[in-house]
Amino acid sequence: METGRRAFLGTLGAGLVGARFARAQSGAGAPQPKVRKAKTATLFKSPEGYPNAITATKEGLWIGEQKSDHACLVDWNGKLLKTVTTEAKNTSGMGIGGGFIWMGANAAPNGIFQTDMSSKTVSHRQIPLGGGGCHGVEYVDGKLWIAALRLRGILRVDAKTWEPELMIPYAMPRAHGVATEALTAVIAHTFSTLPFDELWVRFAIDHAAAKSTARSAGLVRHADASPQDRAANLWRWSAYRSSWRPAARAANLT
Repeated sequence: METGRRAFLGTLGAGLVGARFARAQSGAGAPQPKVRKAKTATLFKSPEGYPNAITATKEGLWIGEQKSDHACLVDWNGKLLKTVTTEAKNTSGMGIGGGFIWMGANAAPNGIFQTDMSSKTVSHRQIPLGGGGCHGVEYVDGKLWIAALRLRGILRVDAKTWEPELMIPYAMPRAHGVATEALTAVIAHTFSTLPFDELWVRFAIDHAAAKSTARSAGLVRHADASPQDRAANLWRWSAYRSSWRPAARAANLT
């Protein structure tokens, strides 16, 4: 069944993210986080010099070249191992999985190009719920996570049925890149830099994909929904400073 944009956004739920300030301790508030300066080093140049997408796999690093729209596999020293030709245009994001390369086209004809390892185009499909360009693609367990510019959100799509399952809106003009551990990173960053003792998310009660996302980030579902949330078909999940740990993700998946 094809999912319409309005119907999909309606099931997503209206509430997104909230936080509660931690109590001030001895009048001084929360302790200041430690700050360190990171050192970066250039490892190697991309094979063609115009990289605009990257995905790490056990075989090495796949790099999407923006001018040629080639997908180049290199080892961890930058040695070129394989080049796959795709029909994407102005590549901006790529995923590797299911035996295919999923290239995001950020110029006409836009959409996602599914290409096999012998450079044959298997499919070309537009981003659900509005089409347009993208600035990030990642393939995880049969799902594509797409930074959809027109929707201004990160959209999770089933790679076989092309049904949209979940969207995380963002407020910035446009995203650039997708990481599936992003929610975990947001929680960790919030607790390390801001005086919050709770970070919470509200999802539609009957939205299975949203529940999976919350559990994977180590969030704990409240025992019962408030009357207001229940009336809006929402359920609240929280991460608490005192108990949340990144390792909680694995426990919540069992």
